[in-house]
Amino acid sequence: AVVGGDKERLACSYLERRGLRLVIRNYRCRRGEIDLVMRDADALVFVEVRFRRTSHFGTPAETVDAHKQRRLAAAASHYLQQHPSALPCRFDVLAISGRGNIDWIRNAFEVD
Repeated sequence: AVVGGDKERLACSYLERRGLRLVIRNYRCRRGEIDLVMRDADALVFVEVRFRRTSHFGTPAETVDAHKQRRLAAAASHYLQQHPSALPCRFDVLAISGRGNIDWIRNAFEVD
């Protein structure tokens, strides 16, 4: 979990340098967890941070499959019930490779 925390801090500072503001880190509920909830201008962004030392078993972004997307959507829905917001929301994935390359995928997936 130490690696995860380090990568989440790296991801957070990466996004903050690009103008996003941290709302909450590691939002947890029964349905799942959201690594970072951030504000990007006039949008609320739910960020999933993924790290893979190698891409032998897929890129970090590819690990956010349909099951993971449903869990993120459920956790985001719970967050919005607790913290109502009129802002449009989106799901981003911040994929960090073993070499430290960062791939920021905005609107990584849609939720029905």
